[in-house]
Amino acid sequence: MKLVTFDLSGELRLGALIDGSKVVDLNLADARIPRDLNEFVSGGPTSLELARNIITAGDFTPLSLEEVKLKAPFPRPLRNIMCVGKNYYDHANEFGGSGYDASSSQLIPDHPPIFTKASTTVIADWEPIPAYLDPTDTVDYEGELTVVIGKGGRGIRRDEAYNHVFGYTIINDVTARDLQQRHKQWFIGKNIDGFCPMGPCVVTADEVGNITTCTLQTKVNGELRQNAAVKDLIFDIPYLIECLSEGMTLEAGDLIATGTPAGVGIGFEPPVFLKSGDVIEISVDRIGTLTNVVA
Repeated sequence: MKLVTFDLSGELRLGALIDGSKVVDLNLADARIPRDLNEFVSGGPTSLELARNIITAGDFTPLSLEEVKLKAPFPRPLRNIMCVGKNYYDHANEFGGSGYDASSSQLIPDHPPIFTKASTTVIADWEPIPAYLDPTDTVDYEGELTVVIGKGGRGIRRDEAYNHVFGYTIINDVTARDLQQRHKQWFIGKNIDGFCPMGPCVVTADEVGNITTCTLQTKVNGELRQNAAVKDLIFDIPYLIECLSEGMTLEAGDLIATGTPAGVGIGFEPPVFLKSGDVIEISVDRIGTLTNVVA
């Protein structure tokens, strides 16, 4: 099931995307379904059963995408988005050789570097990226597959990790590179308001199937820049869940961005930063395409 948060006449509602272009208003079909995706995910199998019964029964009149305004699936995540740095071999080498990584001299990490993006960074599919907020004019893109935690817990073993995955979405880990380098860490350069496009939907784990067979691609103005298989992650999804939950309780609705592959702007010589009017499209098989224009 593909779940979306949408605005209809000024109200945020929860819907299911069908046929790629139609939205089923789940709240209209059944008042027991929460309007907030965080609450829906917390409801676990009960929420999913209610929604699936609606789709199966077919007793609804879908809305067209032109009738609604899609928001980020989680317009305001309950906690910071957890992000993984340098999690593809080619990108780790690319980043290490760019001169912008002031955090470590180690190209390939022994353990995943973790940072977070605040909820105020989140914007929707097709919402403009406010690059003008970066005083250094060094805005870069990072397409990333993102895991949505369903069943929470602490001390989750990697062989049980996928049982804790609700589904997947896409984010663009937009980064102000000079700020990232200047502060010797990644938080400030990655936490400018609007620097985390997310969407267009959350796809449940059962519909995605084996996520390791999926491919992530990023295009800038139609030019393919990033192209990598999920199976090529240095630290795979079960490892990340085990690592993060070792001493910290993961909660329903937590988001884990799994890292970006090679092909970002600082990988060019000289670096190619985003400029006003650029169009960034990030696609993952069986999830969809997240599109944003730079403002």
